[in-house]
Amino acid sequence: MSEIAPAYALRSVRPSARERLLAAADELFYEEGLNQVGIDRVIERAGVAKASLYNIFGSKDELIRAYLEAKHVARRERLERHLLKYATPRDKILGVFDLQSELVAEPGFRGCAFVRANAELKPGSPVKQVCDLTRAWLRGVFAELARDAGAERPDELAQQLALLYDGAAVGAQMDGERGATLRARALAAALLDGVSKPHG
Repeated sequence: MSEIAPAYALRSVRPSARERLLAAADELFYEEGLNQVGIDRVIERAGVAKASLYNIFGSKDELIRAYLEAKHVARRERLERHLLKYATPRDKILGVFDLQSELVAEPGFRGCAFVRANAELKPGSPVKQVCDLTRAWLRGVFAELARDAGAERPDELAQQLALLYDGAAVGAQMDGERGATLRARALAAALLDGVSKPHG
């Protein structure tokens, strides 16, 4: 008998209970909202026992926090990979909007997960920290690139670019098409042309 394992035996092992819970939360919370989806729906979709959810996360709020943290990490990593394609800081800034245009064209796009989540959170919710983190990160990306692009007031420009980004996401979700992201990119280019330091 051959010592070589058959192909099916080389497949990766089944995802852990934590991974399955996060995948189920990602699908359900994003599609239907945080408050509309109960714990029972998540554990049914994940195929785990209720005790597993509480052993791993402790509460629904902590599951929501973990879901949003995973969203933030995936968002950051995707953008970092995407921006490697661009050579200049200006092109990288516009590349953020290029990626957004790709995202809104994906099947199942329902808007920014963090905007949607923030709208459902109760005042003082600890989960809001994750929404605040991802917004601060995006503004930080824009500010760093704006400084590299020669903007005289990079932090102010970063705020403006973030507003364009937010508005494009909401517009694309409500209108169901990519026009908002394309217009936001054009406005971002005009902003960059108006605030860059003259050279030479």
